[in-house]
Amino acid sequence: MGSDEDGNEHMNRSNSKKQFNSGLPRSLRNAKGVFSPPNGGELRMQQSGLPHHSAVRNEHHMYGPGGVTPERGMILPFQPLSIAFSEISYYVDMPAEMKHEGVPEDRLQLLTSITGAFRPGVLTALVGVSGAGKTTLMDVLAGRKTAGYIEGDIHIAGYPKKQQTFARISGYCEQNDIHSPQVTVHESLVYSAWLRLAADINPAFKSQFVEEVMELVELMSMRDALVGLPGMTGLSTEQRKRLTIAVELVANPSIIFMDEPTSGLDARAAAIVMRTVRNTVDTGRTVVCTIHQPSIDIFEAFDEVLLLKRGGRVAYMGPLGHHSHKVVEYFEAIPGVQKICEGCNPATWMLEVSSVNVENELNIDFADLYEKSFLFMRNKALVHELSQALPGTQDLSFPTQFARSFAGQLSSCLWKQNLTYWRSPDYNLVRFVFTLITSVVFGTIFWQIGVKRDTTNDIFIVMGALYAATIFMCFNNCGTVQPVVGVERTVFYREKAAGMYSAIPYALAQVMIEILYVLIQAAFYSSITYAMIGFEWTIVKFFWYFYIMFCSLLAFTNYGMMMVGLTPNGQLAVILASFFYSLFNLFSGFLIPMPLIPAWWIWYYWICPLAWTMYGLMASQYGDVYTKLTISGDIIVSEKKLLSVSQWVQDYFGFRHSFLHVVAGMIALWPVLFALIFIFSIKFLNFQRR
Repeated sequence: MGSDEDGNEHMNRSNSKKQFNSGLPRSLRNAKGVFSPPNGGELRMQQSGLPHHSAVRNEHHMYGPGGVTPERGMILPFQPLSIAFSEISYYVDMPAEMKHEGVPEDRLQLLTSITGAFRPGVLTALVGVSGAGKTTLMDVLAGRKTAGYIEGDIHIAGYPKKQQTFARISGYCEQNDIHSPQVTVHESLVYSAWLRLAADINPAFKSQFVEEVMELVELMSMRDALVGLPGMTGLSTEQRKRLTIAVELVANPSIIFMDEPTSGLDARAAAIVMRTVRNTVDTGRTVVCTIHQPSIDIFEAFDEVLLLKRGGRVAYMGPLGHHSHKVVEYFEAIPGVQKICEGCNPATWMLEVSSVNVENELNIDFADLYEKSFLFMRNKALVHELSQALPGTQDLSFPTQFARSFAGQLSSCLWKQNLTYWRSPDYNLVRFVFTLITSVVFGTIFWQIGVKRDTTNDIFIVMGALYAATIFMCFNNCGTVQPVVGVERTVFYREKAAGMYSAIPYALAQVMIEILYVLIQAAFYSSITYAMIGFEWTIVKFFWYFYIMFCSLLAFTNYGMMMVGLTPNGQLAVILASFFYSLFNLFSGFLIPMPLIPAWWIWYYWICPLAWTMYGLMASQYGDVYTKLTISGDIIVSEKKLLSVSQWVQDYFGFRHSFLHVVAGMIALWPVLFALIFIFSIKFLNFQRR
């Protein structure tokens, strides 16, 4: 399809790889005339002098295999890379609802034999009606799919795509603009650059590169603004879009995918974002965007269009042209297609004339027409050429999967977690205030009851005080940490998919940052309640009290994190954690003393973390007290009416002072166990389905 002039124009572009390299500045070409980035990253890529707007771009360069010569340079060089894909099909398991309706197939096909290529310096739009497969295609090409079956070939710069390597040279801007809310714009970019740029790059160059990216995407005026939560605090939707682009751009990728960068924006905000996208393309990178219902100005900012129809088939892939004339000429050349009216949006017109209704009316299939067109043949030839490696080149490879070592990943994650926690007064300040109030309330209610050891009622009251305060504090820690971890886990899914770090350093940093805050919390609580309740003032007994409370608070904090890691959402995490609260209460050793628990349930007592807390608190405070006490009420422990406190605690509750060394180990085991389960759940469980 298309005019003869257009066909002849493209037939003369067979050697454009050489033409692209000849258009590069000499400082970026080697002796063979092929792109060669300068060593050390100190030389800037010179501007080529090409006009800015796509409408007046040199089409001789744009539509050849090499792409477009970069228009603006940055301090860190990169290797322009093309991505060519052939016969891409994607299937998912047939939904149960469709099987119940009588569909016999086991798989549902979402993409059908898609062939095409994206090149450096060329801004490509993936367009189609809702459900056509735009984001699906981009996810398949980017390697973001977590389920389904993929067929076809993908080549990067002529070599078969390897996902681990591809993650290092590509960026993916998600539609939802997910970022940590408690860090600033500048800190977000520094964090991404530190984790994704090569470790051997000079830190000064990294910092300068971050500044260049902020200037490129126009974020300098808000560098110290907190990101905030979407629609609630911090950056506006348009500013978050630009931050999303910048976070990927500081990784210095060669290929960038953007999922609906203008979605949800008004005309002014969309224009700002598209200016950022255009600036990114002008650096010589390969940029692909899905776009939904674009305005005329936004649509004509693109260089090429890949139009998908329902069923995941290509209806058009080729140049947009000045004022979209290439697309318009292609579809108007099809008999029966309505001509575009003056002033109409070419994107809207293209979607309307290629709709299913028009196909039925004209008895044609636009995907079949495209596959019979000269444009398709030219694209296949282009894909074939881009799928062949140039002589003298090597496949991309990196010595390690991640840019930073394990220690570097952990320190970077800790740095961000420290900022997040320090700037989260709604979590940490509220936690400390709650601890202070709870300590004072329980201290005043049970004022100096610890010195009373005359009757068993006195011991019961102390046991009740410890039991109530412990579950109050521990369960509160479990509940309050879950929303914080839930928000960060969403960010983790994006950052892990981007290849920023492994799951273990992230989860370990999340666990480690809580230790200091829980230590302060335990110090507050122990100092206040120990003095006000009136326990015996000895260093050993106070240490036991502090140690047990610290480990217990940390255990239930990690327990809350573990529940988030094991469940797909926060609501289910709360429900699952609350279910075990009842069991923890029942088997804590207070409501039902350990000697009275049936033999077939005693096993749960020994795996109940709250039971070990109560055991440790009572055994450490009263297990070595030999003062005689009077047994109250109808309680009959032995024939003697007077027993020592330690003997009665052992007989009635089963708490032995000699068992404290085991209790100390078990108390420390629970936070470690819950932390390990959380870490491994983060590593092996992925509840994000794409």
